[in-house]
Formats: sequence, structure tokens, C-alpha cells
Amino acid sequence: MTQPGILAIWNDVAPGHDAEFDTWFQIEHLNERLAVPGFMFGRRHQAISGSAGYFNFYLVESPAVLTSKPYLDRLDNPTPMTRHIMSHVFANMSRTLCLRTLRRGAFRGAYAVTVRFDMEPDEAALTALVDELVKDINVAAGEIWRAVDTSGQPVSTEEKLRGGDRKIKAALMIDTLRQADAEALGARMAREFPAADVGVFRVLCQLGRGMET
Repeated sequence: MTQPGILAIWNDVAPGHDAEFDTWFQIEHLNERLAVPGFMFGRRHQAISGSAGYFNFYLVESPAVLTSKPYLDRLDNPTPMTRHIMSHVFANMSRTLCLRTLRRGAFRGAYAVTVRFDMEPDEAALTALVDELVKDINVAAGEIWRAVDTSGQPVSTEEKLRGGDRKIKAALMIDTLRQADAEALGARMAREFPAADVGVFRVLCQLGRGMET
């Protein structure tokens, strides 16, 4: 079975532009992306703590979807609203194409803890950690994402409008049911992974199929 792909994005918004960012995301962007063949599910989050104000990700059928012609054509032909958002609203963009190498748990939670790694982590140790965490009834699920090498891909028009994106090597995402559990887990992850970027987020909205996958 082909492992799914993940498009993982963390970003800030220029001061005073949050309402504009929400309007674009809710009215245009989520539906536009999910219209691309192979896109299954998208979910938006806003930070409770951490270095990024927002986190969103897309689940796709395989990482190849994220380098497919329909998707690349979309990136190179942004709508007028998208051009404006990319040029004037996005800030501190981290965007990475990933392979989802592990998922444990049958649900998605209302809160998420993300751990971003700039160096290759020990996958066996991360797997053991996820297996431990999902034994807690307050943890809905856990996933490990590994960056896909895109060094041969051209820089898209959208990325040029943003002025370039930061990339990660891998990420850990843990969903919880309640905020207190997410905050406690975020504090633990910050202690265990002091060199990583840890964020705690609440879910804003989600759209698509395969939400439980």
C-alpha cells in the first residue's frame, strides 16, 4: 500500500491581516487545493504557543501528487487573491513536502502538538514515543512525517511571491482531545527535543475525505 503524502505548512501573518487570511483560506484556498486530483483532506490550526502563528497540512494519496502537473500548474497560476496573500500577508513560511511514515490512532483531535526537526531524527525512537503516547485515552493519534527530496523541482510562482520557504527534515504531530493535554505534551516535547521547534495549536477547520485516515 502506498504511503500517503503530507504537505506541511507553518506560517505567520502580517500584523493586522488575520481576517484577510481567514477569508482567503475559507472562501478560496481550501476548496481550490482539494480540487486537485489526489488531495484528500486539509486542516487548519491557530497557535496556542510556539514560534508559528498558524499550522496547516494537506493529506494526499501519495507524495507524487505534490509534484504532479495539475498541482504544479495550480502553483504557477495563482488567482489574484492568492497573489495578494502570498505577496503581502504570509510571513515566516515553512513549507515541506513529506511522506507520512507512521500513523497510530483512529481519530483526529481538537488540538495538535507539532515538533519540527531540522536534523534527521531517530525514527525508531519516534515510533516508540508515538506508540507510548497513543496509549493515553486523551491522545487521539500520532504521526511521523519525513521530508521528500525536492531538490530537482523548480521554484513555483507562489513560492517566489512569498520570497522563499524554509524546509524541515521531519515532523512529529500528536492530536489530543483537550487543550490542557496538548499544552502538557508540548512542554514535554520541548524538554525532550530542545533543538526542535515545538508548537501547540487548536483546530480551526477541516475539509475533505479520509479525515480519519
